[in-house]
Amino acid sequence: MFDLLYNKIRAFSKIDENQFDHLKTFFVLKKLRKRQYLLQEGDVCKYQAFVDKGLLRSYTVDEKGNEHILQFASEGWWMADLSSYLTNEPSFLNIDALEDVELLLITKPSWEQAMKEIPQLEHYFRIIIQNHLVATQKRLMQSLAESAEEKYNRFLATYPECVQRVPQHMIASYVGVSRETLSRIRKQVAARK
Repeated sequence: MFDLLYNKIRAFSKIDENQFDHLKTFFVLKKLRKRQYLLQEGDVCKYQAFVDKGLLRSYTVDEKGNEHILQFASEGWWMADLSSYLTNEPSFLNIDALEDVELLLITKPSWEQAMKEIPQLEHYFRIIIQNHLVATQKRLMQSLAESAEEKYNRFLATYPECVQRVPQHMIASYVGVSRETLSRIRKQVAARK
């Protein structure tokens, strides 16, 4: 259950097996069935979730009931509403399972304690959070400047493991287009190959 996390941490930080064995004690294992929530809007985000198996999404719902997908997280990805997690304020996001998932959850107090006791983790999480910030800023700027087809191609590059696992209407929501527009874009992209 912890092999994927160990490999991800080792890619960025030098952590030995004893330190990693100690790190495991800070996590809670959690399984969710498809469509179950990890977090609902209005609740405080109590956990960062590492996806060991399955697929999560984070999204908001506007006043008209339309979903706006912000992120997908498959195996090896982290998912949380960091704003809520770090400030202890209610979340504006929903996080739910698109497939049955197996997660490793860590609370904020456990996360902080683990970084104190295992300094290599602070380096790892700093890199993860920096990468998340950079990706979020890029996505925001690109969403303002890119065409719908460019946004779709960026989705394909960012989430290649999700293309066959995510329903088309959710890809359309992530890209910010209608289902019909996404269908047209997919046909155009396929015709060029």
